[in-house]
Amino acid sequence: MPFPEFEMPMVTSNMPRVVLVEPDCDHARQIAQVLVKEGFALTCATSGEEALGTIEETMPDLVVACTELPGMSGGQLARRLRLDALTRNIPILMLTEDASPGVEREGLESGADAYISKSAHPDLMVLRMRALLREGPELLQVDEASRLRRARIVIVNSPREDEDEEEVVEDVPETTLGELLWRDGHTVTSIERSDDLIEGGWLRGADSPDCLVLELGSGDEDLKFCRLLDARRQAVLEAGGIPFRTLGIVEASRFRRQSSGEFFEAGIDDLVPSDIALEALAMRIRTLAQRRMAQDEFRQQEIERQQNALTLEAARAKAEMAEALAQANMELARTNERLLQAQSKLVQTAKMASLGELVAGIAHEINNPLAFTIAHADTVTRTLKRLQGVNASDEAMSLTKKGMSRLESMKLGLQRIQNLVLSLRRFSRLDESSFQKVDVPAALETALALLAHKLGPGIIVQKDLQAPAELVCQPAFLNQVVMNIISNAADALADMSTDGDIVRGRIVIASRLENGRYEMSVSDDGPGLPPDLRTRIFDPFFTTKPVGTGTGLGLAIAYSVMEAHDGVIEVTDANLPDGRGIGACFRMSLPVRMTEEGPVATGRAA
Repeated sequence: MPFPEFEMPMVTSNMPRVVLVEPDCDHARQIAQVLVKEGFALTCATSGEEALGTIEETMPDLVVACTELPGMSGGQLARRLRLDALTRNIPILMLTEDASPGVEREGLESGADAYISKSAHPDLMVLRMRALLREGPELLQVDEASRLRRARIVIVNSPREDEDEEEVVEDVPETTLGELLWRDGHTVTSIERSDDLIEGGWLRGADSPDCLVLELGSGDEDLKFCRLLDARRQAVLEAGGIPFRTLGIVEASRFRRQSSGEFFEAGIDDLVPSDIALEALAMRIRTLAQRRMAQDEFRQQEIERQQNALTLEAARAKAEMAEALAQANMELARTNERLLQAQSKLVQTAKMASLGELVAGIAHEINNPLAFTIAHADTVTRTLKRLQGVNASDEAMSLTKKGMSRLESMKLGLQRIQNLVLSLRRFSRLDESSFQKVDVPAALETALALLAHKLGPGIIVQKDLQAPAELVCQPAFLNQVVMNIISNAADALADMSTDGDIVRGRIVIASRLENGRYEMSVSDDGPGLPPDLRTRIFDPFFTTKPVGTGTGLGLAIAYSVMEAHDGVIEVTDANLPDGRGIGACFRMSLPVRMTEEGPVATGRAA
């Protein structure tokens, strides 16, 4: 509630924000004029309920509240502010007309930070407010952790003359200030003020006091001592520590004069008259000590938070490094896999190139004697036919007929040799990477002819070719993929022979055209493949065969050839009817497009 009788200055960011809660408009106006003149950004309220809304809206740096409010009392307002996490750190200065110890104790226990009389000089109230703002708002509310530690309180007595020490003081109160604080569980030390007191390191160490209680007189030496203490407190603050609190006990007559404000200007946090009730004085001291303990606890928590943040950041950096290392390992594994695949292709290419050169040389060497042997066989055949027309004895005719029969057998053997050389040349041709039209049944016959030594009489090969006979693809699809799979099936069936007996097995080769894909499968009724091996059989150099009997490249090459056709290859259980075992079934699927001449396999050049 702003007052229209005076002009409110423009609020800036560096102005302390204060909420004044005072139901007496005349007194509130007087206080407001002083505070605005001193540079405070002021907001006024006349009740505790109105003040709660104003405080939540403006979040001030300080609350000045009257103890007697309509409805909610000042103590209840302080308690409400301390219970709210957003407002518990705001310092509270109570204005009171009743300075009795009971009222002050109630207010301090409810959460107020300091008390000042309404009749006090306005300048003294301003100094008291600046002292509270100087302490800072960091966790002024005491938490449980701070309550567990004993407050360290030092009572600094004024220097005594020798004759004063010899005087016998009568009517000594039954309970002293130190004893009262000690009963509350605090550590109390009483010392005499001296110049060495400030120079020592005990005011800034780990065991520094939480509150200094100073006996102040009327001389300039007291003000000088307070300024030296404040300088030491600023040094502690600049070093990152939490400075101790100071409470001064001044003569009652001086306290009620404006001159007592000099102690606040010298850095004193709280000032009380010498005639204050002992319990009220102890309450003031406990409040200062507990606020310092709470700030120290807050600082420790902040240090732990920063350390935890550094630990978390280090852990996060370590996790990022581990993730980066894992990513690098994955890239390295993929690169290694590509190198293995490239190596397997290079090995196969070199093998096929060597085989091509070898076959070409062997074919040339075999074809030359084979050509004139076949030519001479034809000459001998014609000669024997001519002899049959010449009159000869029965014995000569029998021998001629027998020679003709043997000659036909020789020509059949020579033809088989010629066909075998032709199959080798077809299998090892160097243009296998190009896409061309392939006669699937003929190519299968060539592959089976080359595997005849493995198949033997003990293995039956069945064909169920329902797909078109011609397919445009790489010849390697049939020359390497299908042949390698048939060879592996033959090896699996050969392993099932026992005691040298020939155990007949079956290999079924099937093909069909379905949903625009050319599918071919090779199944056997052997022992099959365990599930844990099915994900590894296409890895380069992985083999289940004994050392020296397998390279582990056959199925790896088959997988790469299928990739070149944009196709897939998978292995499942065969479960052939009347089969001797579970068996394995390799299914190959290639995408095709239909043309007038038939299905054409699609893919990319290898």
